[in-house]
Parts: sequence; C-alpha cells; structure tokens
Amino acid sequence: MIVSRVASIFLRFGQFVCAAVVLGLVAHFLDQRNKYGVGPLGRSIYTIVIASISVLFSLVWLIPTTASMLHYPFDLLMSAAWFAAFGVLVNWVQRMNCGGIWHWGGIAVRGDYCGEWRAAQAFSFISAIFWFASFILGVIVYHKLSRRTVATDGTHRRGRWHRSRV
Repeated sequence: MIVSRVASIFLRFGQFVCAAVVLGLVAHFLDQRNKYGVGPLGRSIYTIVIASISVLFSLVWLIPTTASMLHYPFDLLMSAAWFAAFGVLVNWVQRMNCGGIWHWGGIAVRGDYCGEWRAAQAFSFISAIFWFASFILGVIVYHKLSRRTVATDGTHRRGRWHRSRV
C-alpha cells in the first residue's frame, strides 16, 4: 500500500505542475488576445477551465490517503478532458503558420508564440497521461481493497467460496 501512496503523490504532483504550466501559458494567450485580438477565445477558455479544475483537485487530493486514490471515475473524466484540451490546441496549430502539428524543432520559450503554444500542447498531453495513470492506480487500489474486504469478512478464503460459520 505504501508504493501506491507514493505513486499517487507523484502523479498528483505531476498533475498539479502540468496544470499550472498550462494555466499560465493559456492565461498569457488570453492576455495577448485582449491586447492584439489574435488567438482563439473558446479554446483558451476551455483549456483554462480544465487547468483550473485540475489545479484545485490535484492539490486537494495530494494528501496521501486511501480515499484520495478512490476518485478514479473523476480521474478518467479529467483525463478525457485533458485529451480534449490537447485536441483543441493541436487543431489551432494547424491554422497558425507554425509548421506541421508535430514539428517540434526550433522552439523558443520566450517571444515565440508557436513555441509557447506547443509547450501548452505538450503539457496538456502530459497532464492527460498523469490523470489516466492516476485512474489506473485508483482501479488497482479499489480492487485490492475490495478483495481485502471480502477476505476479512469470512466469506472468501484461499480463492474458494464457502459458507461462513454463524
């Protein structure tokens, strides 16, 4: 159980970091849109909402308890939301003059709109992977706990069902 708790802390911290990076980058894009009128509004707002929810829940569930690992349906939902955010970011790259969607060469972090956009893309994909890994970990922990509960109540021993004594 200690391995799963350490893994959960690692995954939640990764979710927090990725969401914070995406939140900062997309907030910068919204600021640029307000100044210059360039950039997607709906995609940015969707990504900021997902990143904000992700920051909040990853911080709350960073506390290492078994209950924090049992929110696996929400982890799957957040993973899907992050994959959708990645998709809308990739779709916008196709409309910009930044090369192909998988052209990652020559990325500069400062002053390079395409590079910043690709960084937001990359961190949204990594965040989706962290949320999906947290989902898998939650399913594993849930099934371990349910097997342990069945084994301790006297109705299941050594893999065979038998009557419990009254």
